[in-house]
Amino acid sequence: MKNPFHLAFPVKDMAETRSFYEDLLGCTIGRSAERWIDFDFWGHQLSAHLTENGDSEAPTNHVDGKDVPAKHFGTILEMDEWEQLATKLKKHGIEFIIEPYVRFKGETGEQATMFFLDPSGNALEFKAFKNFDQIFAS
Repeated sequence: MKNPFHLAFPVKDMAETRSFYEDLLGCTIGRSAERWIDFDFWGHQLSAHLTENGDSEAPTNHVDGKDVPAKHFGTILEMDEWEQLATKLKKHGIEFIIEPYVRFKGETGEQATMFFLDPSGNALEFKAFKNFDQIFAS
C-alpha cells in the first residue's frame, strides 16, 4: 500500500472499542497503552484515544437523499469483502445510520456504501466501487 493514512479519534471506553474494532471489524492491534490503542485498519493506522469529553455535535450533509454524517471515516473495500462485512454487521445487530445500498447504479462511480457508529459514536463509512478506476471519477 502506498502512503497509508493515520487517524486519531476519541473513544469513551477502551475495552468496548478494542472489542468492536478487533473482534467485529477484524482489525489487528499495534502498539497500545492504558489510554490509547493503534489498530491496523485495512493497512491504515487508527489510534483510539480515551477521552472524558466527547464531541456531541453531529452535523450532517444531505447526500443522495440521505443525511450523511459530515464527520466520518472508513475505507474502500473490494465488493465481495464489503458484502461480507455488511452481512456480518447485520448478524451482529449493528444499527445503521444508512443501511447498505448501491449509489449511482449503472453510472460512472457506481458504489456500495453503508454508515454506522462505533460504540463511542464515531461515524464510519465503508464503500466498495464496481470499478476501482472510478473512485475519483466525476
